[in-house]
Parts: sequence; C-alpha cells; structure tokens
Amino acid sequence: MTSRGVPCLTLLIAGRATGLYEDSSSVSKQDIRQQIWDYMESQNLADFPRPVHHRIPNFKGSYLACQNIRELEVFARAQEVKVDPDKPLEGVRLLALQSKKTLLVPTPRLRTGLFNKITPPPGATKDILRKCATSQGVRSYSTPVGLDSRVLVDLVVVGSVAVSEKGWRIGKGEGYADLEYAMMVSMGAVSQGTPVVTIVHDCQVVDVPEALLEDHDLTVDYILTPTRVIATGCERPKPTGIIWSKISSEVMGKIPILRSLRCRERQAGRDVTLQDEPRHLLGTSSQQPPPLSTVRRHQDPQQPESCSGQGEDGPSNTVFIGNLPRGTRVSELKRALRELGTVPQRLTWQGPQRRAFLHYEAPISAQQAVSCLQGLRLGAATLKVALARPQRAGDMTGSCAEEPCPDRPSAVSDL
Repeated sequence: MTSRGVPCLTLLIAGRATGLYEDSSSVSKQDIRQQIWDYMESQNLADFPRPVHHRIPNFKGSYLACQNIRELEVFARAQEVKVDPDKPLEGVRLLALQSKKTLLVPTPRLRTGLFNKITPPPGATKDILRKCATSQGVRSYSTPVGLDSRVLVDLVVVGSVAVSEKGWRIGKGEGYADLEYAMMVSMGAVSQGTPVVTIVHDCQVVDVPEALLEDHDLTVDYILTPTRVIATGCERPKPTGIIWSKISSEVMGKIPILRSLRCRERQAGRDVTLQDEPRHLLGTSSQQPPPLSTVRRHQDPQQPESCSGQGEDGPSNTVFIGNLPRGTRVSELKRALRELGTVPQRLTWQGPQRRAFLHYEAPISAQQAVSCLQGLRLGAATLKVALARPQRAGDMTGSCAEEPCPDRPSAVSDL
C-alpha cells in the first residue's frame, strides 16, 4: 500500500519489496518503531518536538489530518471525547472544544489521576481555545475527573507510532494508551462499541504482523492521515479490562488511581494478582481477599517491620501508616486516602512521629485498606503500611514492631 506523495516506506517496513522481514517472526514492535522514527527524521517529515524517537511522533500536516475527523459521523454524534495529550492530536482537541464537546485528556503518565476535563473560561476566544488544546492549556484550564465521576466516553482518540489498515496499532512502547483504555473499561466509561480513532502521517500506515499483537493491545476503528480516512473494519476484540498479571508492583507504585481500581476489583472478587506478586501470598483462591491467617506476625524475622494483624483480642481493625515525610500535613494523607477509596472511620495523627493510625469499622476493611495502600507515596517517600496490633481496653492506638507506638494519640480526627 502506498499513499499520494509518500515513498514506498510502507513496503520497506512490511518487507514486501525488500524481503527484509520475510520471516514475520523476526520482526519486533521495536523494529517497526525504529524504522518509522528514523524515516520521519531522515525525510524531514517530523515536526516539533524533535527528535521524534521514543515519542508519539508529531509530523508536518498533523493539523490537516486532524481536520479529517469532521468527516466521521462518530465524531459528529459524540458528546464526550477522550483525546490523548500528544502534540499531533492538538488539532482534534481544538475541534472538540470548538464543537462544544466535553473534552477529557489523560493526565501525564497517570500520576495524578486518569482524566482532566478541559474547561475553557466563559466567552473564550478562538485564541484561548487554541491555548486550551495545547499541553499548557491542559494544565491551566482543566479540572480532575475522579473514579466516581459519571463518565461515558463516546469517542477515543489515541496517538500511534505505527498502525495497519487492519486497525492494529503500535504505540511508543510504554503502554499508557492501552492501560488508559483498560482502566476506562474497568470504570464503565467505554465499551466494545466505543469507536477508537488514531491520527498519523501516511508513512506510519504499515503492515503489522498479527503475531505481535497481545491481549492488552488496543486496536483502532479509524485512521486519519493528511490524505486519507481509513475505516479499518477491525473485528479483533479490544481489551476487556485491566490484565493485572501484566502489571508490575513498580508500575502500581507510580499510579495511585491504578491502586484504587485494583482495590475495587479485589472487592468485586476478581483476580488482581500482579506480574511479580507470588500467588501463595494471596491465599488459596486469588479471587478472594487474603485470609487473616496469612498476615505475618511482627515476631516473624522475615518481615520485621510489619505489624501483627491478629492477637489475643482478635483481628485488628486499625492500619499503621509510617515513614511519613517530615512536614506532611494530615490533609495530604486524607486526600490520598479519598483518592484510593480507603477512607477510615477515624484517623489518629502523629505527625511529629511521622506516623498515623487509620481506624476502620471491621478487620476486613482494614485488611483491604492495607492491600490498596501498599506502595503509596507522599512526596518522595514510600509509606510503611501494615495492620496494627489489636486494641485493648484503654489503648487507643495500635502497636507495631520496630515502631514505638505511644499510649495516647497526639490527635484524633474524623475524615
């Protein structure tokens, strides 16, 4: 397949003309990415920011390609549109705002949530709308959209490094677009019928061996280039939710909203075992919360910093939080707990000692909170999280091994 005014790059990458990739098993996604990036730079097709390597590449003619979305009925019908923050999609973000559609843009690397809703000021001029469509505008004219918000996305627009006419997409290799879509599925914001559009240069439309596709890979229904509108007719199912076994603990630690979703899915009885998480730690059934007996006691030399979850007074309903950064305010911890859906009945704050205690109604709630809060970071510090020793009469706080727990709390506050 060739395109008007574009050399036979598609033939080169697919290997049909050169024989470079006659054995499709020898091709990797990175091979295709590298050739696309190299070609766009060498032919001066790339646009700011450059070089385009390791990016969703911006290209000359991206605004023209974006204009083609007006030909799609799915765009005309859409009321709520999710558009990735990549530079070549800026034109679509502007069109969505000009058409008075609700525009949702994912937060960079999902660090502070899933979406930002772009809200131009009343009476915004064309120049202001253009600014709202840029990365600076996303920062200046947006409000966060939480998991509990009623979001129903009518159209998804993603960037790509390469895409085939069959709708098979290759991103830049970090997996954020795939993960964002899976998270939207999990929160009920999209369904299998929600159309997905990508916008690329003609040279990025290439053959992609089907063997490279995995279950978590997002496919597309429409491809827009400066010269073409391609309806892929793709029948390959899109991701049906988050595949937890492909997510590492490191990734979980970086994305707070992912931890919150995991907590919800665990409570719904789904298997949320991570890629590097031993299944035996989750009990005999990975679809149920871990039994209290699997929580290590503080005497266990293999885990000296954890707190006892069970004792002579029964299981604990209190969670110990340690290693709070110096100067942390209780409001910062409360905000993090609300974002993760782990709000306790009561919070004991001991800021000068860099710790706090979360008191829940039932032990199972405390145990689920421990699972959700693992890897939680405030500032540069990763917090210590564990079940506290069961409370006894006259003892208002939990007690934790290697963490001196005073008899009286410094402050008790309700959330």
